[in-house]
Amino acid sequence: MQITLNLPDNLSQAETFNQSDWLREIAIALFQQELISLSRASKIAGMEIIAFQKLLADRGICVHYDVEDLEQDVQHLRERGWL
Repeated sequence: MQITLNLPDNLSQAETFNQSDWLREIAIALFQQELISLSRASKIAGMEIIAFQKLLADRGICVHYDVEDLEQDVQHLRERGWL
C-alpha cells in the first residue's frame, strides 16, 4: 500500500514538526484516500470531529459522510449522554 502525504507549504517553514503534527497529516491522508472513516481519522489526529472537519475544509478536502459515519456519530453522542 502507498500513502501520499500532501503537506501544506507553511509546514515546510515551521521550525518544529512533532509527533501530533505527523499523526494529523497521516490521518488526513488516510481519510482523503478513503482508507478510514471521518471518525477514525479524527481520533488518529487527536481532534474532535468538528475541528477535524474544519481542518479538512480549510484545506479544500471533501468530507465523505456515509451511514457508517452517522452511526459512529450517534454512538459517540450516546456515550456522552447527549441522546
